[in-house]
Amino acid sequence: MKHTALTQWHIHAGARMVEFAGFLMPVEYAGVTRENLAVRQKAGIFDVSHMGEFWVKGKHALDLLQYITTNDVSVLAPGQAQYTCFPNGKGGIVDDLIIYYYSEDKYMLVVNAANIQKDWDWINGNNKFNAELENASDKISQIALQGPRAHQILLPLTGHKIDSLKSFGFMNTRVAGFDEVIVSATGYTGAGGYEIYCYNEALEGIWNDLMESGKAHGLEPAGLAARDTLRLEMGYSLYGNDIDDTTSPLEAGLGWIVKMNKPAGFIDREHYEQQKSEGIRRKLVAFEMLDRGIPRKDYPLIDSDGKELGRVTSGTVSPTLGKGIGMGYVKNDYSRTGNEIYVRVRNKSLKARIVKLPFIKS
Repeated sequence: MKHTALTQWHIHAGARMVEFAGFLMPVEYAGVTRENLAVRQKAGIFDVSHMGEFWVKGKHALDLLQYITTNDVSVLAPGQAQYTCFPNGKGGIVDDLIIYYYSEDKYMLVVNAANIQKDWDWINGNNKFNAELENASDKISQIALQGPRAHQILLPLTGHKIDSLKSFGFMNTRVAGFDEVIVSATGYTGAGGYEIYCYNEALEGIWNDLMESGKAHGLEPAGLAARDTLRLEMGYSLYGNDIDDTTSPLEAGLGWIVKMNKPAGFIDREHYEQQKSEGIRRKLVAFEMLDRGIPRKDYPLIDSDGKELGRVTSGTVSPTLGKGIGMGYVKNDYSRTGNEIYVRVRNKSLKARIVKLPFIKS
């Protein structure tokens, strides 16, 4: 099992540790509800160093990225990031990721921890342009500093450089005395904040300085469990739950990252064009529980007659809303906002209503 440079810090802080994607990771410290609400109301800090980072370089870097991703990478300028996905050649999704346009002919890809080897193999297998590739996942650590007070916490450690960052912008800067640190205005919580990329040897120093700076702002360490409830409150898809090799980005509500008219063709373009023309048969929807209960992954979604419409892909009790929320695929005919459906929990049918995302209005 792999460790991050902060594993001992988490253990000493009393975190409950679990295996995740081959890493020993903190799942919670003071409890999911407390950590979730800290991020929504003040600030939370996550060690997400298990995520993967690849460099794509050279004069054919853009050609490769245009071919293996659905979004239009050519619209990016240096210092801009983009959410996208790898189509798998069969209409499904290899992984979702963020592309960072670092400098001319140099991009950083941030991929899901559980898919690092899978993604690396996929990129190499489709590198018909002979772009330069580097898997830097074992060298780079990542911190997610999230919440409305994140700016106040990070600012003293960077000077005023980060004041210019807009959503999905990033910069290479100095943080807490460490050079070559990437600060990006991105995140997976919908609460605002930053993701900070550094070399492993700088991780503990930056983390400790952020914790010290955050004392006056209510900063709390947060684990993977709160990260999951926070992303679900925003309706952000989780790979392996809401999207995978069997789901189309159009079915998953990610049509906005599929640019049919981008300058170069890409894997599965014809498939998505056909799907867009013929219409999708199922759709990922969000629902809130009307009856008391917790929707869990793989629970059946049914109609009033007990006919199965689909399955729950993600579900929890929202700490912010205090009620059950979830997402799942249903037949397209039943996907309209406001429709009432049911979640089968053991032998009970619990009523729910399809709602528009996000669950939490930021």
